Amino acid sequence: MANTIQDAMALAGLAPHKVLDIPDNGKLTRYRVTGDKAGSVNGWAVLHGGDHPAGAFGSWKTGESHTWQQAHARPSSAAALATQRRQRAELHQALKAEREAVQTAARAKAQKLWSRARPAFDSHPYLRKKRVRAYGIRQLRDMLLIPARDVNGRLNTLQFISADGTKRFLTGGQIAGCYFAIGKPVDRLLLAEGLATGSTLHQATGAAVAVCFSCGNLLAVALALRSKFPRLRLVLCADNDTETPGNPGVTKAREAAKAVGGYLAVPVLSRWAYPCPF
Repeated sequence: MANTIQDAMALAGLAPHKVLDIPDNGKLTRYRVTGDKAGSVNGWAVLHGGDHPAGAFGSWKTGESHTWQQAHARPSSAAALATQRRQRAELHQALKAEREAVQTAARAKAQKLWSRARPAFDSHPYLRKKRVRAYGIRQLRDMLLIPARDVNGRLNTLQFISADGTKRFLTGGQIAGCYFAIGKPVDRLLLAEGLATGSTLHQATGAAVAVCFSCGNLLAVALALRSKFPRLRLVLCADNDTETPGNPGVTKAREAAKAVGGYLAVPVLSRWAYPCPF
């Protein structure tokens, strides 16, 4: 176990770019993580001192968070335990406030970039390589911009796709439960992981598609859409990750389909199979 919170940060791959003094007053400190670009402050840390030092740290860029407690400082009395609980409550509130501030800033930046961008062309190298059209996305210089909106239509963040296919998200933006919509649903709505897959499905079927950006976001989007469209047929179109242990594409899609009473579609060779309604 790490002796200090700085040691724990280093072990987790979130060491600060330079020596960082973290005050032990429970106030959140933001910092530049080693390897992040100059000027960024994606890392955060908070430390409680006293007889039972404890804290937490993480990255708004990756979304990860970790807790730390000094090994020999475990609560030894009811009063110490109560203090620890209070510290955790304070930490929770501090992180909630900071997360809201970060996401609000990301929404403002996303809207600014989206307003500056122009409609994307089908001739963009990435779209041409994937043989799909530019359905409602925009382009800023050579970068494609894909909006991630919640079920109320609010733009929360952007995904950027470069000409060579490199993908990244606007730092700090909300992804969970957000998606990019292609078309308007009539009798069914297809959910897919990425832009290329979603665009291909729309071209092939004419059906509306919700691009969820990752298999880890399928469940959150499916639940949000089920709440918005209680009677609509939802089809979870899985990425068949046969080369990845546990096949997360199919596993996560099946989990989401079960949760919303939807259908699971799994690609088999060049075909799409609909093996089971849930």
